Amino acid sequence: MAKKAVKKAATKKAAPKKAKAAKSAVKKTAKKTTKKVAKKAAKKK
Repeated sequence: MAKKAVKKAATKKAAPKKAKAAKSAVKKTAKKTTKKVAKKAAKKK
């Protein structure tokens, strides 16, 4: 839900180029968090 809201805000406020940059940044942070979670899950197992 939060990601969608961020994308909408980015597209409304910024130019298309800026919106694309914001989306890529969100994707990068999402990948980092998923990697961290995966590592934690592996340690628990």
